[in-house]
Parts: sequence; structure tokens; C-alpha cells
Amino acid sequence: MNEHFNDIFVTTGCPSQQQLLDYVQGKLSASEQHEVEMHLADCELCSEALDGLAAIKDKEKIPGWIIEMRWNLLKKLRQRYRPKRRLQTYISLAVLIFIILMILLGIFWTYYFVARR
Repeated sequence: MNEHFNDIFVTTGCPSQQQLLDYVQGKLSASEQHEVEMHLADCELCSEALDGLAAIKDKEKIPGWIIEMRWNLLKKLRQRYRPKRRLQTYISLAVLIFIILMILLGIFWTYYFVARR
């Protein structure tokens, strides 16, 4: 499940998060910067993401915040799915106990009514 949430830009032709961060911080070469700018002209999602990144004052802290947000998102997703797994476990346990009781009842029935005749 984790690989699905790693980077929303991976399955598209969009620049990676790191490329956008490097663009905002001015770390890209001229050709890479030109590629990103050409893409930004056509992609509203990346343009808005870049606007959001540009508005942040402490840009060197952004990678840490992204890691923290991913971690929090994964924790919330795990918490959301955990109760379903517990319920499935309890249902499986109840079915197993029911089957064991039916087997014991069958053995008792066989012994009490069939073997005593």
C-alpha cells in the first residue's frame, strides 16, 4: 500500500516533488529549469503545487514536512483499516468455534444415541 502514496506525480509526465523543490530553491540547471517551466505552462496541478511551495518561507524544511505528512497519512489509513481486520478476525474466530461445537455435538450425538443401542 505504501508505494501507492509515495508520489502523486510518478504516474504522470509531471516533474517529481524533488524537481519542483529544486526549482523553487533555484538548484536546477538552466535546461532542467526550462523543462519545468514548459511543463508548468500546461499543467495547472503543478503550477498550483509550485505556487504553494513558493509561498513557504523555510524551503529547506519542506522535505521533512513532506515525510511527516506521508507518515501521518499512512497512520490514519492504517487506523481506518485496522477495525475491519479486527472484525474479520472475530468473525473467523466465531465461525471456527461454531464448527468445533458442531463437531463435538455430532460426536456426542453419535455416542449417546447410536453407540448406546
